[in-house]
Amino acid sequence: MKFLFSTWVAVLVFLLWGNICFGDTPSTKTNSLPLQIADSDWQPLRDQLDPELQNRLMAHVQRKGKVWRSLLEKNRLSVGIVDLTDEQNPRFAHINGDEMMYAASLPKIAILLAMHHSIEAGKLSVTPELRADMGNMIRFSDNAAATRLIDYLGFEGIEKVLCDSTLKLYDPEYGGGLWVGKRYARRGPRNPDPLEGLSHAATVNQVCRFYYLLAYGRLVSEERSKEMLKDMSNPGIHHKFVGSLETLAPDATLYRKSGTWRNWHSDSVLVWEHNDNGRRYILVGMVEYSHGGMMLKDLVPTVEEVLRPSIVAE
Repeated sequence: MKFLFSTWVAVLVFLLWGNICFGDTPSTKTNSLPLQIADSDWQPLRDQLDPELQNRLMAHVQRKGKVWRSLLEKNRLSVGIVDLTDEQNPRFAHINGDEMMYAASLPKIAILLAMHHSIEAGKLSVTPELRADMGNMIRFSDNAAATRLIDYLGFEGIEKVLCDSTLKLYDPEYGGGLWVGKRYARRGPRNPDPLEGLSHAATVNQVCRFYYLLAYGRLVSEERSKEMLKDMSNPGIHHKFVGSLETLAPDATLYRKSGTWRNWHSDSVLVWEHNDNGRRYILVGMVEYSHGGMMLKDLVPTVEEVLRPSIVAE
């Protein structure tokens, strides 16, 4: 009997050791996108506002100097971050997050969304030409590709998706949001947003919501979210956020869209490192300033200081 008991104990120890060493125990983190979360655990982004993260963000940005503080006070600088390190408990913080600003090419993400919304509804089939236009519009900010897609969808079609009650990526109750009301061309009609009269606009909070829904597979559908993630990966323009992240996080996958026109500079990115302790966050910045592009590049290491110890320092 002692032999049998000892044998069973040995077998049990071996099995437990095997689970620990070979990773058979369930992981609490997902290493790929979109993230999976039960409907009962889902929380809107605005409900995830974290007071401590909010205070850290404000303090770190204000310490950047007099120009930064002045732009904040004049509502000419907006910043939003979403910490996805704990996918069950994301943390959100923003400065001037509901301030509507001219965003140049950043709102092309709204065109991408409207295209995938039409695909999901069965209104169009994806041809190689459409697939190329969607990718080039995002990765290389191709204005001709964006204009072709706008002409296909129509301003009303894009507006309908942005104002949809399940998305509300343009919501007058929160200062507006994503808006596309002009072709990315010299000529053509305008459909300015109702609140500020802007043609290509966004608020930081609504862009954060776009990425938040995308990261959790809730932008149109899980399948459409996967396809949009593909469209937004491998950015072809290497400035602003990407310029910093290629040094700070060379192994990270970046899902990104930026915009620049004259003194208006904007950028947005979902940073995803596949190791368990890696960088996982959303960052959105918009600024009206002549050197705004360099400011946005400099914003990345500042935000990483805000997020520590959620991310691991190099």
